[in-house]
Amino acid sequence: MQAYSSATDIIRACWIVFITIWLVAAVSTKRAVYRESRAQRLRYWVLFVIACLLLFYGRELPYPLNLRIIPHAIPIAWAAAFLCAAGLAFALWARVTLGRNWSGVVTLKEGHELVQRGPYRLVRHPIYTGVLIMFFATALVQSHLAGFAGVLLMFASFWIKLGREEGLMLQQFPERYAAYQQRVKRIIPFVL
Repeated sequence: MQAYSSATDIIRACWIVFITIWLVAAVSTKRAVYRESRAQRLRYWVLFVIACLLLFYGRELPYPLNLRIIPHAIPIAWAAAFLCAAGLAFALWARVTLGRNWSGVVTLKEGHELVQRGPYRLVRHPIYTGVLIMFFATALVQSHLAGFAGVLLMFASFWIKLGREEGLMLQQFPERYAAYQQRVKRIIPFVL
């Protein structure tokens, strides 16, 4: 079981790296000229919080949420560790590419740019793609029904949020963003 434990340690380390970098990088963003209201943010934030609780505390929840639906197997654990690291790398690549335009909430920054390079050539919301991959990998290794329910709720949360972001980008960059939408999928390359 040491190999299984090592794989779960990698996933845990990925989440620590992700949270640390996001907190540190959040202080060096551009000044916001528009920020959504708390009420608007609540629509996706509630789903986000529930998704995290389901993912990280699923085994402590009552039946059927704590039901193990994937066997604990070393190949599955290592596949999940690889997926989690890949999701982290993709999200970090996107965060670095976005630079000071990034925000954790729907905002328009001073001198906002329409970024279409790097991972933004593959999907319009690569940070969400990377985080969803990390979520799925974590659910896979934890193997409880609650974690997979959390993945679905996280997807719904991001879908609501990205809809608001895209509306704002269409207002700010009407022709360029519309053309970008035609060329590049939202969250899953070549699919969705």
